[in-house]
Amino acid sequence: MKTVAQLLKLKDQKNQEVHQIKPDHMVLEALMKMAEKNVGALLVVENDVVLGIISERDYARKLVLHGRSSVGTPVRDIMVSPVITVDTHQTVDTCLGIMSDRRLRHLPVVEDGKLIGLLSIGDLVKEAIAEQAELIQQLEQYIRGE
Repeated sequence: MKTVAQLLKLKDQKNQEVHQIKPDHMVLEALMKMAEKNVGALLVVENDVVLGIISERDYARKLVLHGRSSVGTPVRDIMVSPVITVDTHQTVDTCLGIMSDRRLRHLPVVEDGKLIGLLSIGDLVKEAIAEQAELIQQLEQYIRGE
């Protein structure tokens, strides 16, 4: 089973960038950045410390449904905090368990209190499927006596 460190190294350069915003920026800025980067969430970070996460779901449920304005509302007012994080020593299975139990789609990777990466549920599922396929291949070879 791969660790978070190994998985982060496998991500291509484009997907290693962690999109983030500061807590005092307005929600409209966060929405514009999410649209520009084609992502559904941003980490709320200040001085390399993860303070929270804001997603399109937070916008819909905490602003739109309450009739609030994205222009005058700071990100800190609707971000989810505290954020569940993992370190580079966790395994893919452990991360999948955390995300499943907590119903998360994004999992920040923090080492010594500093943000170093972000894993999505897609990253983890893709790796779990690859590992299962490899195991199946090994078992088939064993059964065939290869």
